[in-house]
Amino acid sequence: MDVEETQLHHCPSDTDLDFSFNSTATDRTFASSSARSSLARSSLTLSFNDRLSTTSTTTTTTTIKNSLHHRKCDPHWSAIKTATNLSTDGKLHLRHLKLLRHLGTGNLGRVFLCQLRDCNNANFALKVIDKDSLTNKKLSHVQMEGEILSMLDHPFLPTLYAHLEVSHYTCLLIDYCPNGDLHSLLRKQPGNRLPVQAVKFFAAEVLVALEYLHAVGVVYRDLKPENILLREDGHIMLSDFDLCFKADVVPTFDRRVHKKIMAGSTRRGGGCFGTVNRRGVEEEEVVEEEFVAEPTAASSRSCVGTHEYLAPELLSGNGHGNGVDWWAFGVLVYELLYGTTPFKGGSKESTLRNIASSKHVTFRVMEGEGKGMEEARDLVEKLLVKNPRQRLGCIKGATDIKRHPFFDGIKWPLIRNYKPPEVRGLVAKKGRSHPSGHLLGSVSSPRRKCWWRLWKKGGSGLANLLRSKGSSPRYYPLSNSQHYNGNYHHYKFRKSA
Repeated sequence: MDVEETQLHHCPSDTDLDFSFNSTATDRTFASSSARSSLARSSLTLSFNDRLSTTSTTTTTTTIKNSLHHRKCDPHWSAIKTATNLSTDGKLHLRHLKLLRHLGTGNLGRVFLCQLRDCNNANFALKVIDKDSLTNKKLSHVQMEGEILSMLDHPFLPTLYAHLEVSHYTCLLIDYCPNGDLHSLLRKQPGNRLPVQAVKFFAAEVLVALEYLHAVGVVYRDLKPENILLREDGHIMLSDFDLCFKADVVPTFDRRVHKKIMAGSTRRGGGCFGTVNRRGVEEEEVVEEEFVAEPTAASSRSCVGTHEYLAPELLSGNGHGNGVDWWAFGVLVYELLYGTTPFKGGSKESTLRNIASSKHVTFRVMEGEGKGMEEARDLVEKLLVKNPRQRLGCIKGATDIKRHPFFDGIKWPLIRNYKPPEVRGLVAKKGRSHPSGHLLGSVSSPRRKCWWRLWKKGGSGLANLLRSKGSSPRYYPLSNSQHYNGNYHHYKFRKSA
């Protein structure tokens, strides 16, 4: 496969908060000059001065009055409402935000940790995108992410609190997550892998998140540990939706007939309500109606994603659909179990060749395999099927995958009530159902301290920059869900002509 363009998203780790944007955070990352684009080349500087203000600009507001269901009790909404009520025009402005520090730089923009002034208990991330510095293709990614974030309402997906259009900048007020991502958690484990029961927990929550995305017609295309954030309570949240595409979904109810053993029955005669099998156990036929909402007709030819997670049909360039997410889900389960991806080669090119040519996934034999490894391997084998039509999940989506023996015992409606696994590096706090985010360490290196001092001096903040342009910002407070975390490693491939 010829690769014409490769792009990288990355947010520095605790020891790599450097604006040079070079990093070796994972073995899936390589230096890329294109990653220095977006705000790194722009004149944008956000002031940390408490007097940050946009009072000279006018704001038009579009409001969604009713909060979506699962976030109605989110204290962040109350904080935003308080701030807007205290505003002279009843609108949220940049002056209401107190910027604390720079979190990271991605291919589309910069992200800052911030709080609402006079409200220290509500942390947010402010993602700032300079649209003038982006290509048309990247602008379409920004638009796609915004559209998808505005339609999400799920506890395992993020929340977009506000959308401000200020001059040529797009500012998104989004979740801030202090508890890391699944990739960093893996690197803290012995052998970079998790126990089977921990894999079961995280895989089940990711499965439910993908089920929701597919139900609303969104194909994710960027599943990997770096994009699975861990909330403060230890539960997961998918992030980063700029590589998604949308498709039509026709929900259906499928009838499923299966046999169920009747409790306490071992009779050898016929029964009024059931039949007797060869073992003398009475069974009854149960008819269930299953809700299926899977974008089976989805189709795209764009070759995007992280190379170790790309599905074979995506590499071929002949078109792909919802099946790429279930392939990536199989790769994810494998990596959580074994600490590496199943087709990884010595280079990016060899990895892609392995994905395209390998007929079957192979498993390493490890000592001390816990209970459930056999079922886990069977699940991975059924997900990593080359032909998407035969791949588990491609027809009935998560409904089929939930029935796999690996997930036996999970009460799916109660999944958010399960206690997160006790693994090294994961500290789950109780009492808060929707904290979220990713904490990126302190300013330590001389270069970082230099940037930090420049920001704290103020004087050339975004507000002053906008006033000089005489801009008229627009504001869209939202009631849905999003989170941005810059700790991503995207490889976006475009076939050469």
